[in-house]
Amino acid sequence: LLGDSNAKITIVEWGDYQCTYCHAFHKNTKDQLIQEYVNTGKVNFVFRDFPLNGPDSILAAEASYCGNDQDKYWQYHNELYNNWGGERTGWISQKSLDKFATDVGLDMVQFDKCMNTGKYEQKVLDNQRFGKDIGIDATPSFIIFSDKKITKIVGAQPFLIFKQVIDTI
Repeated sequence: LLGDSNAKITIVEWGDYQCTYCHAFHKNTKDQLIQEYVNTGKVNFVFRDFPLNGPDSILAAEASYCGNDQDKYWQYHNELYNNWGGERTGWISQKSLDKFATDVGLDMVQFDKCMNTGKYEQKVLDNQRFGKDIGIDATPSFIIFSDKKITKIVGAQPFLIFKQVIDTI
């Protein structure tokens, strides 16, 4: 969870670390959403895995949770998107995931142990299954909700689309 857990509005993003449009959202829209809504306490933001691009996407998602074990989930999450190398191009490997872990300051013994045990594979698959169960079928997809209303946004939409939904929810 990014932001105030008591915020009245939650945005849940369903994404894949290899997804072209997920990368576009993170590059073009996410920072403004965080600045204007999360940092002001109006909204909190959650990321859920929806690995559509094969085993490398699952591996990257597992690595993000291994980062979370050391309280660096969002740093690792951002590092993945900042180093995005396309869909199914092989840029996600144990070597690259280790480099990202080093770059965000993770303890490598702990990180490697986490990765080698497959500790979070089931969590990633469960997130994907839950997404499918509630109608998620593309990445990125967003569920924006308050206690009054639920809205779904699909695709790497511009900030103004999110603003319209958030300001009227």
